[in-house]
Amino acid sequence: MSAPKTIFASKTTFDALAVDSGEETEEEHLSDAENAQGSAPKEPVKPTKSAIKKAQRVARMEARQREKQNKAAARRKEASGASSDDTPADPKCLNPVVEEALIEPPVTGRTPELTFPTEAALQEKDSSNGPTFVSKESPTIEKEGSVAPKTSPALPIPKPKVGSRISENHISVASPPSNGSVSKSVPEKDGAVDSEQIKKRQNVLTRVIWTFIMIGGFIGLLLLGHTYMILLVMLCQTLVYREVTALFSLKTATPESRDVEPLKGRDPWSKTLNWYFFAVTNYFLYGESIIYYFKHVVFADANLLPFATNHRMISFTLYIIGFMGFVMSLKKGYLKQQFGLFCWVHMSLLLIVVSSHFIVNNILEGLIWFWVPASLVICNDCFAYIWGVTVGRTPLIKLSPKKTVEGFVGAFISTMIFSVFWGAYFMRFNYMICPVHDLGVSAWNSTQCTPNPVFVWKTWKLWQPLSSFLNSVTGHTVNTISYAPYQFHLLVLAGFASLVAPFGGFFASGFKRAFNIKDFGHSIPGHGGMTDRMDCQFLMGIFTYVYYSSLIRVHHVTVGGILQTIVSGLTVDQQLELINDLSRYLEGQGIVVS
Repeated sequence: MSAPKTIFASKTTFDALAVDSGEETEEEHLSDAENAQGSAPKEPVKPTKSAIKKAQRVARMEARQREKQNKAAARRKEASGASSDDTPADPKCLNPVVEEALIEPPVTGRTPELTFPTEAALQEKDSSNGPTFVSKESPTIEKEGSVAPKTSPALPIPKPKVGSRISENHISVASPPSNGSVSKSVPEKDGAVDSEQIKKRQNVLTRVIWTFIMIGGFIGLLLLGHTYMILLVMLCQTLVYREVTALFSLKTATPESRDVEPLKGRDPWSKTLNWYFFAVTNYFLYGESIIYYFKHVVFADANLLPFATNHRMISFTLYIIGFMGFVMSLKKGYLKQQFGLFCWVHMSLLLIVVSSHFIVNNILEGLIWFWVPASLVICNDCFAYIWGVTVGRTPLIKLSPKKTVEGFVGAFISTMIFSVFWGAYFMRFNYMICPVHDLGVSAWNSTQCTPNPVFVWKTWKLWQPLSSFLNSVTGHTVNTISYAPYQFHLLVLAGFASLVAPFGGFFASGFKRAFNIKDFGHSIPGHGGMTDRMDCQFLMGIFTYVYYSSLIRVHHVTVGGILQTIVSGLTVDQQLELINDLSRYLEGQGIVVS
């Protein structure tokens, strides 16, 4: 019987016939990583099967260890009667270095480094209940495809969650939920929502309080007299001008060329020129109003006469001085910014100071021409908010996303109805309808004047069929209806306040979007800046003045007008001759002139 033949097989063949035990050795892990690196050197390497299994095994071991620690801590509490506050915190903190290496690999083209503890280290940790340390012989995969052992200091392994997922780019590790020994914390999102709601309620409360403060202050100044209302308008225009001009400054301007020295926060001339032009413009406009409405005082005072007769020349001279100062302040490298600022200032003067001048003229023509139009704008704004919140669905304009078509239409109808009754109530008081002749008059003084014809009540005889119908419906005899022409003018003012004045607010909204700001300032708590409250009032004030002076004002021959003609058009001899002739006329009428 022949001896059995010895069968020789190469190592390659033997390895091919080997049965996979389900776990890869360290050499297989290195070989797989090297092959993956060689086949796709520029793509991130997916974790191997053994890496996934090892991560899951580590997670299970960590979960069991935490459960043991929690049970032991609970038993100690029950035995000692300690409070729940003494429970040791769940060890979830990750070592920053290990977290950076295991969880979020750098996105620089390098393949992720996967480092896991060895079996010996895991057994040692399981027996000692101590932290797990990274093996110093853990391999890393280099970018070039070569595999070499990398020695690293012993670092604690982060606590992975049971069933942790290893994705293509990183391994996400998290702790499992506790068994009840650790109290649940409030979600951060809910806390943020609560704080946001509290802040919103505080803002609403502040806004409501300051709304009543402004309304109360406004009514108080209205009762004190015309002078206080003029001062209020001047204060408002000053705050608005400051907020608007502050949006354009040379402090942050960059030079047009590199060889120009930067300003370094210095803006020596722009702010000075801003307020200089503001003062000169106010001097010219308010001087015109004083001369027009107080001719009988200005031209009768010898001290004020030179300023009255040469007012426009003085104003022009002051403006030229400012213009020359601007030209002298021009600096190379900042010419474009400086000329832009010059145009910005003049546009602000036109839209703000000139508008305020017309509002002051409305006050001098009678407080009702200021109070009622301003009230209609506020009324329209309030009704637009109410209708928009209740039934608003369709956006009106992109510049103001909160404005709706339903709110716009509802506010129009409500303001039209409100204006008739609101204006008709205030037209009964002489203090409201009389033009100003004495700036010292208040609501507690007796005021008498010849009312404008629009405030005189008239009677309109009804059409007979309409009268018969109203008699049958009401049970009373209704043949005439009383009305005042002012009520028809109120409908026009209300229509403008509802359909056109809101576009002043839209203009301001676009203005703020252009500069990426929420409010123009913080002059009024809860409301933003003064510009945010006066954006529609300027447009309404200009329209009221133009409408009144064109269609309502009654031109009478006044003492001030005659005196202005005498002073400016007659010589001294002619003025004396006029006095003698006037004295003889009065004596002929039985009036003794002392």
